[in-house]
Amino acid sequence: MLLPVQVTFRNMKDTAGLEELVQKEAATLERFYDRISSCRVMVERPQHAESSKLYHVRIDLGLPKGELVVKHTPTLHGALQDAKVEKSRREAESVLLHKSPERAIHEAFHEMRRRLQDYSRRQVGFVKNTQKMAQGTVKEIFPDKGYGFLETTDDRRIYFNQASVLDGHFDRLRAGTRVRFAEEMGEKGPQASTVKIIHPRKQAQTAATTVVLPRRLAAAKSKR
Repeated sequence: MLLPVQVTFRNMKDTAGLEELVQKEAATLERFYDRISSCRVMVERPQHAESSKLYHVRIDLGLPKGELVVKHTPTLHGALQDAKVEKSRREAESVLLHKSPERAIHEAFHEMRRRLQDYSRRQVGFVKNTQKMAQGTVKEIFPDKGYGFLETTDDRRIYFNQASVLDGHFDRLRAGTRVRFAEEMGEKGPQASTVKIIHPRKQAQTAATTVVLPRRLAAAKSKR
């Protein structure tokens, strides 16, 4: 990578080999997008974990119009969902006990490569004809978790995440924001692969007017 990768380890020892692995994994990201401005990686063994072999990995990539974040956090609930079969608590915990930091790092970067590839496609105009994009409204949004739900004109509920929002405008979204979006079928149902705010400046101006207008009316009344 053009910029050095910032690697942080928490509650861990013997990290020399792990840092080399992170550097190698990070170097592969430029194959999918060559305008990465920064890369920060944190590998942690939570102190509250019952086993010393539970590892969390977070990757933050700085991009021209925003940031991509991947959090790899193994949980019992996630293990049961991914396997899609019924397992006892003991069996599920047995799987987690064998989670290695190397595997956690690999899985986190695998997810980041997938998201980065999607981001690159959108930036070069993967969705070329915006007239064919559907319109909808942000119904729910969870900024701290990086995802939300849209409501379509035919009252359907569509999932979207931070990486699918164009121009790095995820932080501008609020409940009620009007957007255009391209829909695709995901693993858990319909989801928005591309989300674009409709006239973001106009919406910002409208919100500002809503705040100022009552004050102007109050001032006008006081002059009468």
